[in-house]
Amino acid sequence: MPAARRVLLPSGTMWLLLQSLLLLASCLRSATAFPKGCYPSEEEGLKTFRCSNARLTEIPRDIPNDTNKLYLDSNRIPFLPRDAFWDLPLLLELDLSNNAIAGVETGAFRGLADHLHSLDLSSNRLVSVSKDAFINLKAKVNLSNNPWLCDCRLQELIRTVDLVAGSSGGIVCDTSTQEEHVGKAFLQVIADTDLCNVYKKTTDIAMLVTMFGWFAMVISYLVYYVRQNQEDARRHLEYLKSLPSKQRRSEESSTISTVV
Repeated sequence: MPAARRVLLPSGTMWLLLQSLLLLASCLRSATAFPKGCYPSEEEGLKTFRCSNARLTEIPRDIPNDTNKLYLDSNRIPFLPRDAFWDLPLLLELDLSNNAIAGVETGAFRGLADHLHSLDLSSNRLVSVSKDAFINLKAKVNLSNNPWLCDCRLQELIRTVDLVAGSSGGIVCDTSTQEEHVGKAFLQVIADTDLCNVYKKTTDIAMLVTMFGWFAMVISYLVYYVRQNQEDARRHLEYLKSLPSKQRRSEESSTISTVV
């Protein structure tokens, strides 16, 4: 029995050592799959994946699909493509603040509508985004500190999303379809002006001006045509009057017979 125990003991120790090495290798493999500067953690019982200040230029791949909180803030991401977060069915919070995001494709947040609680897009380079990019999204959204173009499109977007409390004051007109709105908070602008109605009126006026222009051109052409014909007729009569009487009568008879 003692001899058997001596044989089994090293075998058991080696088995534990082998398991430890396999676990370590698995961890190292998982770690090396993440972009530099990204790491998983657990905060307040929620699985978190942090990529803050990681110099990312796109949404990283291989984000654990059980992630609840995703931090991609303070990077260089310029664009959010369609289905960028499609494989994150448990995501509750998404921080994309302080990037270079200038475009959000429709469908970028597809798959997040039912469970995402918070979306931070503040301090990016958003000028104009379609409301369709946020369709059905129930999350609280922060859109402050972006160089917004204040127009009907932004008005429709603001009416679609649920803004984070206190963030609306940071949505300021960097440019606008109306010069007097530049530098003003957007909610202040639309409290006094319906930009979509103004746009419709402007479009209607432009159409009326265009139609009037075409009508004026047609009338001008008709007037010119009539006057030109009158001038030709007058010249022809003067020519006939200048002919000798016999030749004139012959010409007139020839003209009448031709007409008949």
